[in-house]
Amino acid sequence: MKVGTDGVLLGAWAEGGKRILDIGTGTGLIALMMAQRFPASTIDAIEIDSDAASQAVDNVKLSSFSNIVHVMNGSFQDFASRMPSKQYDSIVSNPPFFNNSLKNPDEARMLARHTDTLSFRDLFHGVEKLLMDDGVFSAIIPATEKASFISEASLCGLFLLRDYSVCSKVGKMPKRSLLAFGKTRLKDVENQTVTIVDTDGNRSDWYSSLTSAFYIK
Repeated sequence: MKVGTDGVLLGAWAEGGKRILDIGTGTGLIALMMAQRFPASTIDAIEIDSDAASQAVDNVKLSSFSNIVHVMNGSFQDFASRMPSKQYDSIVSNPPFFNNSLKNPDEARMLARHTDTLSFRDLFHGVEKLLMDDGVFSAIIPATEKASFISEASLCGLFLLRDYSVCSKVGKMPKRSLLAFGKTRLKDVENQTVTIVDTDGNRSDWYSSLTSAFYIK
């Protein structure tokens, strides 16, 4: 699995904590970014695909964060049912998002992208169990799925805290939504529309500021 913009955005934007859970870590990108940002934390990373989990283990071993990042191979539903007393103050996920769409012939990419293995409802049921009362769940999803994602969150007692609409270029419609949820409803939700590339075709000031620590200069 290649390093994608979605993972980079979430890893750089998500709120951290002392105990962090990365749901669907893939090859470990977001977990390692969170480790770089919050080196005093402990991070559990779950991945259902065995090959991706194995690569995540290797990537963690080769990093400077092997003492704080722990990769587990298995489903999030099973983890949430087995560890109901385990609590995190930060949970992050770049979840599967395609519903009832054409399946990718590559099974690994299909697992990563389709909700067959982790529906929004299952995701939020598990997050509600594992998130501390003052914790934050951060996710990135396609803008077209935002309404249903927020609806499922509210059914599980999780309320929107931050909502960033991400446009690929100036003048384009948002393609992704960076969303943060908590267990306490806020009177005012933080809303922003941001852009990855500016009018000159360069990284925007917002994107550069957000991700500069992760690019080789």
